[in-house]
Amino acid sequence: MLEIQFKRAELEDKEIISHYFNHHTSRSCERTFANVFLWSRQYPVKWAIVEDALVFKSEDETHLAFAYPAGEPANVKKALEVLMQYSKERNVPFAMYNVTPEYFAQLEEWYPGRFQIEYDRDSADYVYESEKLATLSGKKLHGKRNHINKFKAMYEDRWSYESVTKDNIEECFQMALKWRNQNGCEDDPEKRGEVCVTMNALRLFEELELKGGILRIDGEVVAFSLGEPICSDTFVVHIEKAYADVQGAYPMINQQFVEHECQQYLYVNREEDTGAEGLRKAKLKRREKNEIKENEKYGS
Repeated sequence: MLEIQFKRAELEDKEIISHYFNHHTSRSCERTFANVFLWSRQYPVKWAIVEDALVFKSEDETHLAFAYPAGEPANVKKALEVLMQYSKERNVPFAMYNVTPEYFAQLEEWYPGRFQIEYDRDSADYVYESEKLATLSGKKLHGKRNHINKFKAMYEDRWSYESVTKDNIEECFQMALKWRNQNGCEDDPEKRGEVCVTMNALRLFEELELKGGILRIDGEVVAFSLGEPICSDTFVVHIEKAYADVQGAYPMINQQFVEHECQQYLYVNREEDTGAEGLRKAKLKRREKNEIKENEKYGS
């Protein structure tokens, strides 16, 4: 049986994983080392180099799927052949996720009619023009603009914004701990995992080469954001935390972070909503992320 040595991402893998991502870019939030490293602690995702292409495998007792490989097209096609054989030998349907329309078009060129594509709304990324998020121009952002105006009127000269540094990151830790206690994270596995990711991102802020922003009121941290560039024109916001009882804190840190940290990028990816309706309503423009499955007549 075909064996591939998949492994969980560790810090020492940053150089090789980032090499493939940097040379085969995408605006998907999943195509950064920080995202892979942080969330592989919560989900069963491992990586391997197959035919000189970077491959991620998601597998548990109920499913097996691969992220669309990162690599030169010829190597990606070779890797796909290996992965299809890998699935066939295990008697499971071949499936992939994080398949953009461009990737699916490439699959159709190589394998006409062989795959069917399913749009996964819960895993869709939300990509905005950074200038619009910073200026909140246009009718669609009217609601956010109102929240921010109320925040500024309520707190006037009591609020401030600053970038995250080694000198203030401990305050983000303390704010995150308080946020955890306020949001019942110990009783909710998903929230608990989210807090673990947040804490690890803060702990490894420099090693993961993240950027961050802090919102204060009367000197106290009430919100912070963390993110990084995905590619030359897109920045991804991985983490955003604010106290729910501070009215307008979420839209304010959102706008201030983009204004101060993301202006050199055309787009800002605000990641996915994982099916949460409240988050879905707060986000405006989806960038579709799809799953593909092999049609039965081609399967094992």
